[in-house]
Amino acid sequence: MEKYGIELILDMHGCDSSTFTRESIGRYFERLCEIIDMKREALYFWDDIGVPEEKRQTSPHTQGTSAVQFILTSSIIIHTLDQLGAVYVNMFSCKGFDPKLAEKFTVKWFGAGDCSARFIERI
Repeated sequence: MEKYGIELILDMHGCDSSTFTRESIGRYFERLCEIIDMKREALYFWDDIGVPEEKRQTSPHTQGTSAVQFILTSSIIIHTLDQLGAVYVNMFSCKGFDPKLAEKFTVKWFGAGDCSARFIERI
């Protein structure tokens, strides 16, 4: 079978939580897409901005920012966990990209102390 696409999955811990803002994540997507030569499309965020305080997430496993950066050939998804200093990223594209370059840039951007990376060829 022919390869349909590729997916890079990053689980990062010991990250700099000051990078978990919409502004920083938006810049991360801009720069990442330049580096891996992807055309950016719509960007969507899910977080507690504008949510009444009593309805905000407080659990370590849910408090943070999630975002989807659609790209012409699929998407890049991020989930940050503020209290745990963790970032989870999935990059999927039917257009090839350099996963090592994407990983290196992402680890540096979020100041990760530890990163587990998995690369999958989708068929």
